[in-house]
Amino acid sequence: MKHVFLASTLATALALSASASASAPTAAPLMGRWSVDTSRMPMPPEARPKSVLLTFTDAGTNRLTMGVDIVFADGKQVHTKGTNPLDGTSVPVVGSPEADAAAMEHPQPNVLVVGLSMGGVPASTRIYAVAPDGKTMTETVSFYDDKGKPAMRMHYFTRTE
Repeated sequence: MKHVFLASTLATALALSASASASAPTAAPLMGRWSVDTSRMPMPPEARPKSVLLTFTDAGTNRLTMGVDIVFADGKQVHTKGTNPLDGTSVPVVGSPEADAAAMEHPQPNVLVVGLSMGGVPASTRIYAVAPDGKTMTETVSFYDDKGKPAMRMHYFTRTE
């Protein structure tokens, strides 16, 4: 379960640097650095990462740079960063065990929707929603569990910058 979440987060990071519609509103509410509240993660405490940080930066001309820094429970660290267009098209994801392609839509200034796939098969859909005060963000993850049944989970982020 630990590696599924972390791989998902890593894949999402690469995907988030992947797209949203050309006529989409500004991504300003998403911009900045976000830290996951590991105490609220739906996994045993000993399996939770020590930290997960997401960073969104406007890269200009309808592009977004996203970085992900993860410190696993065992101390192993992972860092990934990418800059991609925000046009809603599927783009390759490199280096993720969960996804090899991603597409993104940005339907509202505070909402980002990401679809991930692996080998042509859907992996997960993620919806990032920044609260009106701009201080917190939720990630709703829709995926298929080990038995092939649809499932959902939530992750809670706090703005750190």
